[in-house]
Parts: sequence; structure tokens; C-alpha cells
Amino acid sequence: MKLNEIRDNPGAVKERMRVGRGIGSGKGKTGGRGVKGQKARTGVAIKGFEGGQMPLHRRLPKRGFTPPNALDLNEVNLGRIQVAVDAGKLDVSQPVTVETLVAAGVLAKPRDGVKILGVGELTAKLAFEVHGASRTAAAAIERAGGSLKSLAPERAPEATA
Repeated sequence: MKLNEIRDNPGAVKERMRVGRGIGSGKGKTGGRGVKGQKARTGVAIKGFEGGQMPLHRRLPKRGFTPPNALDLNEVNLGRIQVAVDAGKLDVSQPVTVETLVAAGVLAKPRDGVKILGVGELTAKLAFEVHGASRTAAAAIERAGGSLKSLAPERAPEATA
């Protein structure tokens, strides 16, 4: 067999339907578009239009708020970090930072930082320098003999009225 002899199986590739080529083709005249009206023409985009009735996306109330300066943090569980330590991808003597986690393949990209979550078991004594950690993660790190340095800025105490 040669490269110029390679073919698809018979019937594997179907010819496209040519529309608007006469009444005998089966797709002549209106070309499968029905008849008349705006949607029979080309280049029409009326996705949310409901014939003059107030569209659903405008009838529903606006909800929520997206803060303009929210941080996009990575989230990593302790169990995932322990797997990387066991595989020899994370050095126990070096502090665990966003850069070391990306280099170890635990994270795909650094984003705005990393937050450690408490799912899984941590047995290695590690020094973490991360944006933050959950209470359970912080307790597990302390239990394993490690340390946690939070890089997040301290929030001012909220005033009560």
C-alpha cells in the first residue's frame, strides 16, 4: 500500500446538499429556509427577540456583584501536595511557594497566588509561603511540624455600627 492509494471506505464521506438549485433537487426555491419573513433572509441574528414581548433576559432581576479587583487564586489540597512530595517533585528543604508548585506540576499557572485547602493528609514537614490557607489546612500544617507564612495583606478590622 502506498500513500496515494489510501482512500476512505465507500460511503464514509457524504456529499453536501447543494441548496437553491432548482425544484428537481428537493432543496430548491426556498432552500430549506421556509417562506418569507426576516429569518428567511441571510445575516439575521435575533436571538433574544420575543416578537415585541419583553424578552426573558430583561424580565428577570439583576443578581449579584462581581468585584472588579477580585483575586484569581489557585486552590490546592494538602493531599495533592503530599503526593508531589512522595513523588520527589517537591523539595522538603525548600519553602513551598507558587513558583515551586508550578515547577512541580501541581499547578498549571501561577495566577494571583495559591490558597491551601485541608482535604487529604500531610505528613511532610513543609514551610509554606502562600497567599492563604483554610483553618483545617493551617492546623494540619502545624500538626505535621511545618510553618505557614501568609502573603495576603492584613485586612483592617471592620467597624460595627
